This record gives sequence, C-alpha cells and structure tokens, in this order.
Amino acid sequence: MTDPELTVTGGAGGVDARYDDLGMLATHSSDVAAFLLSASKESHGALADADVLASALLNPAGVARFEAALLAALDGPRGLTALAAGFGTQAAALRTAVAAYRVTDEAQAEALESLRWTIGNILGSQPLTIVPLLAALGLPIAAYQLAGGEIDWERLITDHPGIVDTIVGVAPGLVNGLGIPTEDVAAAARLLGAFYPDGTGEVVDRGLDIDPRTAQPPQGFGDLMRTLDYRNGQSQANQPDQIDVRLVQHADGSSGYIVDIPGTKAWGPPGEFSPFLNDLGTNVHVMGGETTARQAAIGEALRRAGAGPDDPVMLIGHSQGGMVAAQAAHDTGNGNFDFNVTHVVTAGSPIGMTDVPDNVQVLSLENSHDIVPHLDAADNRDRANHTTVTFDSQTGSIGNNHGTNTVYTPAADALDRSDDPSVAAYRNSAGAFFGSPGSTVQTKVYELTRVP
Repeated sequence: MTDPELTVTGGAGGVDARYDDLGMLATHSSDVAAFLLSASKESHGALADADVLASALLNPAGVARFEAALLAALDGPRGLTALAAGFGTQAAALRTAVAAYRVTDEAQAEALESLRWTIGNILGSQPLTIVPLLAALGLPIAAYQLAGGEIDWERLITDHPGIVDTIVGVAPGLVNGLGIPTEDVAAAARLLGAFYPDGTGEVVDRGLDIDPRTAQPPQGFGDLMRTLDYRNGQSQANQPDQIDVRLVQHADGSSGYIVDIPGTKAWGPPGEFSPFLNDLGTNVHVMGGETTARQAAIGEALRRAGAGPDDPVMLIGHSQGGMVAAQAAHDTGNGNFDFNVTHVVTAGSPIGMTDVPDNVQVLSLENSHDIVPHLDAADNRDRANHTTVTFDSQTGSIGNNHGTNTVYTPAADALDRSDDPSVAAYRNSAGAFFGSPGSTVQTKVYELTRVP
C-alpha cells in the first residue's frame, strides 16, 4: 500500500518554533549588549585611572596615545559602545518582528472568525437575506441536476470539508442575530450544553486485557493507533464507555502511563439524561471548553491504575476522545486534572480552540477529507508544542474517512517512516511511552458510566 502524503505543520520545526528561535536570539543579543556596555563602562574608568594620569608626567605623549587608542576602542565607530548599541538595536528589531508576525497571524484568524460571525448575524437578524443567498448557491446545483447529473452529497462534502467550517463558523452569529447573545463557537456550544446534563462519572474495573495488541509496549505511532483502534472496537454503541490505562515499565525503573480514549458511541437527543459518557452531550460540553464527567472518570481510572501526580501520562484519543484528551491537558494547568500529562495524540479531533499548556506536546493526525476536525471551525495553531499531520485519504464515505482502522492507522504507520523534524522531536520527547529493551506493559480496562 502506498503511504498517504503527509503535510506537517507546527511543532519543533514549525513557524511558531522559529518565532521562538528569533525571540531567543533577541534575548541573547540583549545579553551581549549588556555585557559589552558593562565592559565599556568599566574600561572607561581606565581613562581617569590615577596611575595612568601620574605616568603622564613622565611620558605625556605615550599616555596621550594610550588614551586616544582606548577611546577609539570604546567609543569609536567599531568600539564596544557601538557594538553594544548594535546588539541592542538588533534585539529590539527581532522582538518587534516576532510580535508583528504573531499579531498578523492572530489577526488573520480573528478576521475570518469575525467575517463568519457577521454573515451569520445578518442572516439571523434579517432572514430575508437568506433567499438570494440560497438562490445563488442553488442555481448551479439545479442546473447540473436538470442536465441529468447526479450529485453525490457525501463525496461533495468530504471533497470540500471547508463547507463545515463555514456552517459552524456562521452559526454563532446566526444565533446572536436571533436575539440570543453568542460570541463564538464555544459560547454557542455552552448554550446547547444546557440541554445535555453532564452528571457524574462512575468507574468500574474490568481487569487486565491480554490481547496481543495491548500486551507489547508500542514501538511507534502505528502501534499507538492500532491499540486505540482496538479499544475503539471494544467500546460498543449505546453500551457503557470503555477506556484502558497502559503502564509501560522500562528496565531502568522509569515508566509512563498511556490512556486510550475512543470516540463518540451514543447519539441521544438533547433534553434526555444519558448514562453513556461517550455521547453527543460530552462533545458539546468539551466544545464549550468545559471539564466533563468523562474527563473526571478518566482521572479516577488513572488513580486506580496507580498513576501519581508526577508520573508522565500520554492521552490518546479518536474524535471525541482526542477532544477530551486535549481538554484534560489544558486542565493540568488549572487543577481540574491532577496528573502530569506530558503528551497527547489525537486522531480526527476538532481541538483548534483548546489552549494546551506549553509543556504538553500534542500530535494531531487529521485526514483532509474527514469533516470531524472541522466541527470547531478553527485550524490547529502552529505552536512549538503542537504538531499537526495532515494527509489525503478519500474513501468517499464520511464514516470511513474518519475511521481509526481505515485511514488513521495507515497514516500513523507512514508517520513512523517520516523524517520530518517536528515528528522526530515529538517521538524523541515521548520515550517514556515507547518500548525499549527489557520494557513491559500492563493494560487495565475500565468501564465508565454517567449517573445524575
């Protein structure tokens, strides 16, 4: 099978990392400028040194030459003072450039979000404007169908998943135009979340899993995704949520915990209490940036598996599972998830709005024909700690384009063969979770349910 073509953004080789490098260069330049200024100030004292001035009585010409040479070395066009000023100017210029680049990047994202919101607000407050818009959109489609063409709607939306970004991005403004104050996608999700009681998570131990896919420490991204796919298959629709916690132990005594978190399995309507934590309601709450009962239950499972507050933890999730993983990583910084999450891996998850702390490394796999990563209408930010790997796998099916076995496992296998610097840096930082000579793994399974 031919490897899908991978496009890598962010991470150690990304734009934000280069901004960080420029910022570090600015800091070093400032340090050099301060050192040179200090040396210049101290050296200026030699011009008025008592011994030097006293020696002028014996050799006035020699002292004059010495003072002239020292002044030139200190205050001449190529002297220490000029060098210090040059490094200081360079530091200021670098900091200004980095700030300008970052402001521009943020402004572009905010401008697109604002444009979508405005369009939605107009449609909500002036509903008649939707008539010419629908006509403009519908005429080409109607003409194509009148000519005998048949439209494959599933293929259309998976070929152009940006349609989803637009629809989701317009929705908050539309709601606001209808008279319900709504600023953005997260705020709209929080409004909808009021109709989905989150309840409290309960955890039941289901013992050890000795399946071959869980019995060996992972050797790479492909192995990580295969185990996630296996757990995804064990978590059945409209059955209690199921996750696993894997303890990888190394011969040198070090260890790491891996949590596999499947995606959505229950799709109940709003207004009904659901006992399933992996349901649509959890999606809505996480999209709103909220800490969920599912996240709390995962924390309890980690505690039961023996994880302490300092043990390194990797959270791996597909779809909703990746959303919950990213939110849990975010919450490590505010006390809502008391574990040392160092790494996150997501597959087909919309996490562009989730702000993960700088000390957590995130790797996101996204099929460019998978519509699910577009459900937050936000691209993943190019950050030094967030590597996004995009690939093209068009099966023609919304479900298969989102599948862990159909597209994400082959992409993860291809990632193991990648020499991209961001991918290599992520893997090198995650040694606690990958197999090494003499390492072992133990996998515990936990069932999660929601109670009122």
